[in-house]
Amino acid sequence: MPLFDVYPLYNVTPVSGKDMFVYDDNGVEYLDLYGGHAVISIGHSHPNYVKAITNQVSTLGFYSNAIQNPLQVELANKIESLSGCKGYQLFLCNSGAEANENALKLASFKTGKSRVIAFNNAFHGRTSAAVAATDNPGIVAPINAQQQVAFLALNDIEGVKRELEKDDVCAVIVEFIQGVGGLDQGTAEFFEQVDALCKANNTYFIADEVQAGYGRSGKFFAFQYYNVTPDVISIAKGMGNGFPIGGILIHPSIEPKYGMLGTTFGGNHLACAAGLAVLNTLEEEHLMKNVNEISDYFISKASTIPEIKNIKGKGLMLGLEFDFEIAELRKKLIYEHHIFTGGASNKKLIRILPPLSIQKTHVDQFFEALRQAL
Repeated sequence: MPLFDVYPLYNVTPVSGKDMFVYDDNGVEYLDLYGGHAVISIGHSHPNYVKAITNQVSTLGFYSNAIQNPLQVELANKIESLSGCKGYQLFLCNSGAEANENALKLASFKTGKSRVIAFNNAFHGRTSAAVAATDNPGIVAPINAQQQVAFLALNDIEGVKRELEKDDVCAVIVEFIQGVGGLDQGTAEFFEQVDALCKANNTYFIADEVQAGYGRSGKFFAFQYYNVTPDVISIAKGMGNGFPIGGILIHPSIEPKYGMLGTTFGGNHLACAAGLAVLNTLEEEHLMKNVNEISDYFISKASTIPEIKNIKGKGLMLGLEFDFEIAELRKKLIYEHHIFTGGASNKKLIRILPPLSIQKTHVDQFFEALRQAL
């Protein structure tokens, strides 16, 4: 049976990984500065992570949400402790798309409204409402397009006011650092005004932290750079270091009801073990401190390369913008210099999303290769 051919693939076959590196079926070592779309947060095959998953699967890998699962409570408490999001409630699912889908569904349930405001170049996932709020018509099928979404430019506060005055918007959903869209950010004034407008108009403010969250931005969540209080925060990607897990943090003012949200696999024992291993490692190895130190070093090195016209993003969610399309440059980096990087909808931008354990030697290796490739 053939695979359904929807992915354009590089001719590389990783078979193992260790910290910042992956190794292909020919034994070639690759420096991973992309982390499989920002998923690898604590490094490939981290011993804490391997031990936690191995121990859990040898005892109980899965049971449904029909029974008590103390690991979910432990995970919720650890997220609260490290993130500072006091009193928020945790609902667990399996992916970022599911997280955003449940966030939008919850907003619609609670406000009684159905329209959504999203922003140009946004990416929120591929499920029904999440993909409707994604600014890429090529992946929105007619069944998804039934969802009503108004797309606005970042920083268009008058547009937000105009849409909210119609009194039919259940949620404003925003990436505080855009991922696939190319690392663009709104201003502090804009985000804070949107937050206030949502609160004044019975509209949920949803922080999509699927890619920027879990320390990648230099704070636990990227929204924490601003004076805002999201109603719902969506999380995934780095949350499980490769194990499928996602979730939403729900403001303490929002009351649950049996059956309102649900999932078969979300929050299973194995997923919780993976999630706890990530958080414990983030804390024990002071990885958020490392994010900020390496980010400063990376930006200082990037600033010395004249071909780089703009450095975007925060922490270890960075973009290098050139004045030419970078597809061939990325191919050179992977095939000639054995370094994984990422692309974006901005065809002139390389995305850098490494494990948070990256060191200065890895940054040096990248910039030496980049100079040669240029």
